[in-house]
Amino acid sequence: MAKIKSVSYVLCHLVLVLVNIYIFRKMYYYDNEKLSWSQRAAQEAEKVASISCSGHGRAYIDGYVNVDGNPICECYSCYGGIDCSLFSSNCSANVEGGDPLFLEPFWMQNAASSAVVVAGWHRMSYAFPNNQSFISKELEKSIRKIHAIAKNAITHGKYIIFGTGSTQLLHAAVHALSMDNNYSTKVVANKIPYYSLYKLQTEYFQTRHCEFGGDASMLKNNSDFAGNVIEFVTSPNNPDGNLESPVLNGPNVKHIYDHAYYWSHYTAIPAPADEDLMIFSMSKLTGHAGSRFGWAIVKDVNVYTRMMEFISLAEMGTSKDVQLRALTLLKVVAQGDGKQLFNFAQQILMDRWKKLSHIFSLTKRFSLQTIPTQYCIFFERTREPSPGYAWVKCKRKEDKNCQEIFRVAKITGRTGRQFFAGDRYVRFSLLSGQHDFDMLIHRLKELISQEYEANAQAMSSF
Repeated sequence: MAKIKSVSYVLCHLVLVLVNIYIFRKMYYYDNEKLSWSQRAAQEAEKVASISCSGHGRAYIDGYVNVDGNPICECYSCYGGIDCSLFSSNCSANVEGGDPLFLEPFWMQNAASSAVVVAGWHRMSYAFPNNQSFISKELEKSIRKIHAIAKNAITHGKYIIFGTGSTQLLHAAVHALSMDNNYSTKVVANKIPYYSLYKLQTEYFQTRHCEFGGDASMLKNNSDFAGNVIEFVTSPNNPDGNLESPVLNGPNVKHIYDHAYYWSHYTAIPAPADEDLMIFSMSKLTGHAGSRFGWAIVKDVNVYTRMMEFISLAEMGTSKDVQLRALTLLKVVAQGDGKQLFNFAQQILMDRWKKLSHIFSLTKRFSLQTIPTQYCIFFERTREPSPGYAWVKCKRKEDKNCQEIFRVAKITGRTGRQFFAGDRYVRFSLLSGQHDFDMLIHRLKELISQEYEANAQAMSSF
């Protein structure tokens, strides 16, 4: 009898073990078998992302491949070789562009939550089925939520339009605002220096409805002009990072507020923007410039309708894949108290600005723009400047071409001529990856130390 009980106990125990093994397999193996296609995609993505490139480059799934079909490293500036391990000590600091790669480490820290894996049959239709719209309603809700968190814009009672970056939306806005006018509308920038795209785009797509008229001061000083005007108000301004207000006002003046940089990374937020037509960009919020996604917040239904018609005819709406990625990224931004990204980005740019300001305080040859400290409703304190760009002036009379002065010093910046401010100015991007910023600091120290050596030699001759 005891032997029977013992055998029963063993059998019962064995059954329990088998049941647990089955449940474990069901939970961890069977589900993974069902997700085989996504596993393969995830494994491929992680395999490529794990290629270190010596810490001086990146490999990409859609990048270059070797003869075996394996992705190879795309090296950062000043680095080369198969694994980007070769450093060129003679290279220039490249701070000419505006790629926001300083945010790359944040997304590496949030790799799991920001990853996107989709089926090959994801959103194959032109429009979303429920409302026959080109706009994801979930993404629209996320955008409104992000603005509420960031405290930088009021979206209540306003329409939201998606576009291929802010670039497309700027032109759509000009088109929509100029259609009411029987005569050609003057399109002007707020003030010098200003973003050259306003001029280039207006002239390239010039129609009988509008023409570019320079900066707003040209019309303000022209008392005879009584036509219709569209003024671009870039706030914060690119390139100098200062908050701006309209120069022109009146019944014939309409404004487009380019708020691409109106995030607490780059500027204090003194109050939420509440203008009739505001444009924002994911590029400068999350750093994903290559995704080409932006949005406009519009008050007037007629302007909204015309902008939507423009986008529909130009692009048949914004890519569904891009909208999905934007939705995923904005959900990460909104996690927790919604301050993680903003704290991360602002700290980096503030530290960079402090380092740069210190270096320029040691020279009389060059100067930086002045940005006042200001109370920020997002951080709930008065905060130091953290602009995306350094706007540098060459002060010596003989330094007529500032870009060339820095080129000789192995620093590549964007000439002030591209911002209609003349050759005595140059713009340096502070948005680049850490390697480019470190090289900028290194080259600036070399340049300014030469100034000290020249002064020391001049003093010794007395």
